[in-house]
Amino acid sequence: MTTEASVRTALRQISGVPVTAYNAQGDIDLAQSAAIAARIGKAGVLNVIAAGNTGEYFSLSSDEIRRLQAAVIEATAPHALVTAAVGRALTEAMAQADAAVADGAGAIMAHYPNDPFAGPGQKIDYFLRLADHLSVPLVAYLRSDEAPIADLVRLAEHQNVVAIKYAATTPLRLGEAIRATTHCDTIWVCGLAEGWAPPFYAVGASGFTSGLVNVFPQVSLAIHAALEKGDFAGARTEIDRIVDFEQMRTLYNNGANVTVVKEALTMMGEDVGPVRLPGVVRLTEEERARLREIVRNVAPEAVTS
Repeated sequence: MTTEASVRTALRQISGVPVTAYNAQGDIDLAQSAAIAARIGKAGVLNVIAAGNTGEYFSLSSDEIRRLQAAVIEATAPHALVTAAVGRALTEAMAQADAAVADGAGAIMAHYPNDPFAGPGQKIDYFLRLADHLSVPLVAYLRSDEAPIADLVRLAEHQNVVAIKYAATTPLRLGEAIRATTHCDTIWVCGLAEGWAPPFYAVGASGFTSGLVNVFPQVSLAIHAALEKGDFAGARTEIDRIVDFEQMRTLYNNGANVTVVKEALTMMGEDVGPVRLPGVVRLTEEERARLREIVRNVAPEAVTS
C-alpha cells in the first residue's frame, strides 16, 4: 500500500524515467515498455515515472499514455512507486491523472506547461489547480526559473504538492527557493539528472531524476548513495564514468536525449525502436560508433551489437 511516507522516501532517492518501446510498425510495445520499467524498479530505483520526458510523453497520444501507464503500473507497482506523468491542457491533465490513479498510480507528476503565451505565475496556478483536484500527491515539474520566489512559495505551501522537480540550470536560484520554503514539507528534487545532482544537493535538494537508469542503473544508485553520505568526491567519480554518455544526450540542442538511451539499449541487445519525431529519430553512423565505445567503457560486457 502506498503511503505519503513511502512517496516521500521514494522521491528523495532516484526518479527513474523508462523509455517507451515501439514495435516494427511504430506502435507502442506495451509488454516491452512495462518490462523495462519493472526492471528499473527491481534494480533498486524507488520511483518510476510512467510517460515522462524520456518516455516521449509529448509524442504520445492521450490514449497511448493511458495504456502505457496502466501497463507500467501493473508491472512495476510491486517493486517501486509509480508516478504517472500528465500535462497539456489543464482539463486533459486532470483526466489523465484520474485515469492513472484509477489504475493504481501512487503519485502524479505534472509536466511544465508549454503554452508560449502563459504567464509565469499562471503556470504555478496550473500546478495548484491540479493539486486541488488530485487524491494522491503531486510532483510539480519546473523547467524554468522564471517564476518569482513568492509564487514558488505558494506552490510549496500547498498541502498536496509533495515535491518540486527543479530542472533549471540555476542552483543558486534553487537555493534561494529552498531557503524561502523551509517552513514547508515539500521536497526539492534535482530535475537535471546525475551530473547536476551534486550542486543541487549542496544547496538543499534531495534525490534526482534519471534516464540513465534504463542503461546503467547501478551507476545512478552509486551516485545517489555517495550524495546521501555527503561524499561529493565519490559522487563525482561515478559521474565521470558516464559524463561522455550524458554529453552525447545533449546533441542537437538536447534532441538526442532519448535517442542516445534507446540506441544504447539496442547495442546492449534490446531493440526498443527509434525515437518519434520531433526528437532525433536515429544517430548517424559516426555518432553510433562513438556511443558504442562509451557504452563499452562503462560496461564492457554489455555491448552485443
